[in-house]
Amino acid sequence: MRFGVPPWPGVTVKSEVAAQLMQAMGYQTRQRDLAVSVILAGLTRNDIDVYLGGWYPVQTDMVEPLVADNKVEKLVSNIQGANSGLVVPQYVYDAGVTSVADLDAHRDRFDGEIQGIEAGTGINTAILSAIDNDIVGLGDWSLNESSTAAMLAQAEQNMANGEWVTFVGWEPHWMNVSFDMAYLDDAEDAGIAQIESTVWTVVPANMATEDPQLHRFLSQYVVDIEDQNAWVHSYSYEDRPADEVASEWISANLGTVATWLEGVTAKDGQPAIEAVRASYQ
Repeated sequence: MRFGVPPWPGVTVKSEVAAQLMQAMGYQTRQRDLAVSVILAGLTRNDIDVYLGGWYPVQTDMVEPLVADNKVEKLVSNIQGANSGLVVPQYVYDAGVTSVADLDAHRDRFDGEIQGIEAGTGINTAILSAIDNDIVGLGDWSLNESSTAAMLAQAEQNMANGEWVTFVGWEPHWMNVSFDMAYLDDAEDAGIAQIESTVWTVVPANMATEDPQLHRFLSQYVVDIEDQNAWVHSYSYEDRPADEVASEWISANLGTVATWLEGVTAKDGQPAIEAVRASYQ
């Protein structure tokens, strides 16, 4: 089973967890680090078997035409209700800044600046549009476009000093574990907060007939956001190997694994959960 894995920590560990479960079931697996466009093309040619990072709405226009042409199957939303948009430290939220509509009343405390991520990303474009159109009073604000790592380092320093800062947040990500922060509500349809996303499992259209057991497993492989936040924190923030993070989590969460493998049979004919238990207990 060949996984297409873009360079995103969440998908990296999520793919590793699935791969280790498949290996316990008797499959060989391989994870290929590829760009999203290459992964999707590979799925249509049966060069790639599993993609766990179909992020909607960002990838809607890339995936939906392939679904319509019956080249791939959008199998299940493996992460549901993920939130993204502007965030503030919890102490700022507790002081009354709970919506993007509250930001401008405290412009001086924020120095009139929003901390953003890489230029050209969807959230940055939305923030710049809100500034250009003076939505929720942001017309005289500025966006500091930077790398994600630099933005988070700046925010961490601001919070260590008890300063007011607003920056781009999303889940799953380690920031949700390491930072005491809160997501702002949107206002006036600004489109810069309360952006709900889902992440889809995408497989070749023929998987249901080619391997109904793996098809069933993957259709039940839905990850809790808090679990993936913890995975990303261990892998990306603590810099631990993905295989180590995955194996430790599986060993400690066989109850959750059992729900993913309900009704699934391993290659040798035994219940898949029994094969996993034999490998991890």
